Amino acid sequence: MRLNVGVGAVLRAVGDRPTNGNEKLGEEKTMARIAIIYCKRIKDHSCIACANCYQGIHDKNGEFARHNEIDLVAMTDCGDCPGLLVPRVKLLTEVARNMGRDIETLHLGTCVKVAMETADCPLDYGEVKTMLEKKFGLEVVLGTYSAKQRAQ
Repeated sequence: MRLNVGVGAVLRAVGDRPTNGNEKLGEEKTMARIAIIYCKRIKDHSCIACANCYQGIHDKNGEFARHNEIDLVAMTDCGDCPGLLVPRVKLLTEVARNMGRDIETLHLGTCVKVAMETADCPLDYGEVKTMLEKKFGLEVVLGTYSAKQRAQ
């Protein structure tokens, strides 16, 4: 698997129509453009410098396994409690669009998942998923790497 943090995406010829505005006719994008939102409060307590996410991308571990190849467009924090996620995602999608690298899938980091389960995070995943998908047209996924898969 290849981690691409530069500009551009891998294309392969199939089909007869584009899958989004960035492909040419007759080509389909095989590299998923993703962004990761991490928990501002617990990120460096559950792992340091998002190393587990980077390793998860490399290993196609956890929720990253859904993608053939990954173009990591950006990573940023949630904006902190009590829930500044929507303006953060708005800024993130605008910056990515201005760079010509529209985000397709937004992963809420495993640290966000842990915060929701154990640290009284005010976010409700069902509500957040529906709202972000509707407002920004992104696929929203809860989780990034899997510590259980990595340990095996």
